[in-house]
Parts: sequence; C-alpha cells; structure tokens
Amino acid sequence: MIEPPSYHALAAMLMTVLVFVAFARGKMSIEIISLLTIACIAVGLYFFPLPHTTETDGIALAFAGFGHYALITICSLMIMGRGLVVTGALEPAAQLLQRVWKVNIHLGMFVSLALAAFLSMLVNDTPVIVLLMPIFVALAERGAMPASKTLIPLNAAVLIGGMATTIGTSTNLLVVGIASDLGMPPMSVFHFTPIVLTAALVAFPYLWLVMPRLLPDNRVDGGQAQRRFFTRMRIPPASELVGKHFDEIAPTLPDQFRFEERPEGAFQPGDRLLISGTHQGLEEAVRVLKGQVAPNWVIAKIRGVSKSESEDIAVVEMVVTGDSRILGRTLATSGIADNYGVAVLGIHKPERLLSHPSFEQDREIRMAEGDVLLVMGLPHDLEEFANGDSLLQLEGARIEPRRSKALLAAAIMFGSVFTASIGLFPIAISALAGAILMFVTGCVKFDRVGRALSGKVIVLVAASIAIGRIILDSGAAGWLGEVLAMGLQYLPAAAVLAAIMLFVTVLTNFASNATAATVGTPIAWNIATELGLPQEPLILAVLFGCNLCYATPIAYQTNMLIMSEGSYNFADYLRTGVPLVLLMVATLSFLLVMFYGM
Repeated sequence: MIEPPSYHALAAMLMTVLVFVAFARGKMSIEIISLLTIACIAVGLYFFPLPHTTETDGIALAFAGFGHYALITICSLMIMGRGLVVTGALEPAAQLLQRVWKVNIHLGMFVSLALAAFLSMLVNDTPVIVLLMPIFVALAERGAMPASKTLIPLNAAVLIGGMATTIGTSTNLLVVGIASDLGMPPMSVFHFTPIVLTAALVAFPYLWLVMPRLLPDNRVDGGQAQRRFFTRMRIPPASELVGKHFDEIAPTLPDQFRFEERPEGAFQPGDRLLISGTHQGLEEAVRVLKGQVAPNWVIAKIRGVSKSESEDIAVVEMVVTGDSRILGRTLATSGIADNYGVAVLGIHKPERLLSHPSFEQDREIRMAEGDVLLVMGLPHDLEEFANGDSLLQLEGARIEPRRSKALLAAAIMFGSVFTASIGLFPIAISALAGAILMFVTGCVKFDRVGRALSGKVIVLVAASIAIGRIILDSGAAGWLGEVLAMGLQYLPAAAVLAAIMLFVTVLTNFASNATAATVGTPIAWNIATELGLPQEPLILAVLFGCNLCYATPIAYQTNMLIMSEGSYNFADYLRTGVPLVLLMVATLSFLLVMFYGM
C-alpha cells in the first residue's frame, strides 16, 4: 500500500499544475508568472520549511536558479551567438543555405533539419543550436521562411539527433551511468542508434511539413523592411557585371532588388544605372555584383575611421523636412559626403512623389520633402548631418557587422563548442570563457550586451530550476514513481514502456532532464525486476523520455534559447510539441518491443 504524499509533495504538484495552466492560457506574461512562482516557493518554504531544513534554506532554493550553471550557460551562449551576428561571421554559411532555400523552400527545410539531426548525434545539442540559430535568423531576414516557423522544428530535430547516441546529450550519459551503477552492462556510443533513426524517419515528415504550419509568423514588419530605395549604381572595372548582358545576370540578382533601367548592350565599366531595392536588397546587390551605390572614397573613409576609433558603423533612415537645405538637390550636388563624411545609399520616395517632374526630366533623383534617405556613417557624423541639414532621424538604426572580427568570433565559438563536445570542459565553463573572450576582444561590446540577453528567458530559467528542485526535494517525483510502478503490473510490455516514457517525459518537461534521469532510471530498473522484464529496454525508455522535451520551453535549455529569437509563447510549444511527444512515445515503444522481442 502506497502512503499518501506529504503536504509538501501535494503543494509542489498543485503548484506545478497551476503554473502550467497559467503558462498555457497566456493571460499573463511569462515574466510575471515566473517571478510569482519563485515568490510563492520562497514564501511557502519560509513559513512551511521542508523537513530538516530552515526558513532560509527555502529562500535559497527558490532563488538558486539565478546563480545556477544552466542560466549562466544560456546567457553565455546568447552572448556568443550575438558575437557571431554582429561580426557577420555566419554570413558565408547563411549564403550557402540560402542558395538551397532559393531552389525550393521545402528542400531547404529538409536539408536544414537533416543537417541539424546529424550534427547533434556527435556534438552536444546546445552547441548545435547555438551554431545554427543565428544562421536561420539571418536566413529569415534574407527572405526565407520566418524564424518563428523554423526554430522549433530545428530544435526538435536537434533533440531527436541527440537522443541517438550516448554522447548526444549529457542526460544520455547520466542515464547510462546510473544504469551501469545498478548493474547493467555498459552501452556503446551507437548502441541504440538504429532504434532512434527508425523513429526519426516516422517523425521527420511531421517536423518537415506539419510543424511549420502550426507555428505563427512572428515577423515584425518594420518600416525599413517595406521601403524601397532608389539610387544609381556605378559599374567599376572589377564588377561582376562587366561584359555581361542583363539576361545573363538576371537569375543571380538578389531578392527585393531590380534594375530600373538597363544598358542596350553589355554592361560597361563606368555605367551608372538606376536601381531600387530594400535595404537588404541593396546590400546584397553591392556584395554580389560588386557595384557602388555611394562614392568609394567616402565608404573607405567611414570604414577607416571606424577601425581606428573602434566605433560601430550604423545605417539609419532620415526623413527630409520642409526646412532642409538639400530640398530639390541631387546626391551629386548636395555635398553631403564632403560636408559630413556620411554616405547616402538610397532614397525612398512616397508613391505621390515617384512621378515628380524633376525625377523624369533629367533622370537624376532630386530630394523632396517627405523623402526617406538611407544613410551610412558613424553615429556622431550621422547626428551632425541630421542636425545640420534639418532631417528627422527615424528609430531602428542598424549596426553594420564588424567584419574585421568575424574570423576571431568564429574561432572563439568553435573553440567553445569543440572543447565542450569532446568533454574537455563542461559546457558551462567553455561557454562562459567564450563569452568573456567575446567581450575582451571587442566582438561584443559591453554596452550592447542587453540586446543579446532576454529577460523573459532569464526569469523563466530561474523559475523552472526552482520548480524542478521543489518537485524532487518534496518527494513528489518519488511518490509519482511509486504510483506508476504499482499500476503497471497488469499492462502489456508496450504499454509498460509507453507509461514509463510518458512519466519521464512529464518530469522532463516540468522539472529537468537531470531530475527525470535521476528519478526515472532506478524506478525503471525496479519495475523490470518486479515484472520479470529485461532491464535494458526499460532503461532506454527512460533515456528516450528524458529527450522528449518538446512540449514546454522550460524542458531544456535549447528550448529557452530559441524562445526569444522566435518570439514564441508557451502555447506554441504545447501546440507543436505534444503531438510530437505522443508520436515519438508510440513509435519508440513499438520499436523497443520489436527490437528486444518483448
């Protein structure tokens, strides 16, 4: 007869259910729910401390998440990811994947998911997500599928791949280690890989074709992304266009870019052609076609001063007001570059101004009231230009990548990932060291670190750690295990495996992988002994269940890493993760029965 749970265990289970419901309903922000959870644990354990603890022990348990290695790891990884983005270190990889995505969006998604799953079989899940996440954010900015539709499927593919080998995740190693201590023979690296790969074949169509459709498009349509800027592009001798006809280069033209006029024959050095495009489109055109949309001398000057003064280059939008000196002037006659040392990359004209007579008569773009200029320069020069010529600077300045540090940022990230993947250092140590190096070398600036970190993720991680601790320390997890063991004796083998897997999955998604492994492994061992079943498939059911952490953002640190970039809420994980959990549980249970002849 199982004894009833203690009131601490009851309170822990009740609180977990209430927190889950609050997250799922989405009526309050995640930050508020997380902070209220921490406060309730702290206050509750102060007045009703756990056995053999003091009031202050309960407060320490509630707030321990803010100093936990998992939170430090996540914040460090966010900072390193930011370093890769602001230095442009991932642009070559993004461009390579972009070519695949341009062939076919479904082919791009398929290749990306397969790549993610393969990498995570040999490298820890977290570094794989850290490497791939900024690439997919960059792809979204270049016109591929929105990041909110790709990051959760990508994360799920990484988790499935990590489940396939004993070295895929630290949780796998923990389960195998506990099982060895209990007397089970050690498992090789690829001991259970065929089972997981077979299950992956069943799950892959869901990740590839269904899951993106269940996720929202969380792109923010900013004004800059919608504006089309006109300018003239000069063809230098080194341009890719020289000697080619328009029909030859049309397939290579970037998205959101077009030639407004074309030469009658082949492109020749010195040609100045009217073009238009979004900020991203113009930037891609300059890179791919090696054309010039601003005087080369002013671009070189801006980059030289930026390097010598270690100052970021910004690209901002400025509105021409009725009092501006440059009204009615062209870029060539405005003297903007000479007077202020900034470069105007293009001019956006509202629809009513596109047919302006001066625009059609001399084919030069004359500036009028209401035009939006896309201006590149150093912050103090941009401010001087705006003030001196009466322009209104809009919000949303974009910082140009510090490409001179791209190789350094990539080396720091690779070093952190490599040392963690081979087990030389724990991921927390290697990630923290990498973040510090990003600061010291200037890849990430101290005053920009706030852009890398997400307050929502920080308090959510802290709250999830506190919930996991209270579930384990209160005895709730142990009591649930006893109930599970008592009810499985009348079920067939497949149902026993599915029940163990689901139990561990629930612990994983609401406590932690470590808690699930620590509690679930000995329970599965005892159940196998009592029911006369082989221990190995039941231990593998625990191992697989620890990896089925798709249903909540608090289940695994990679879930929380993608939360901010994808602008996800709790319901997004539930809507896409629960069907995947059920599919994997059913498939893996069936495969274990078949592989082990149960």
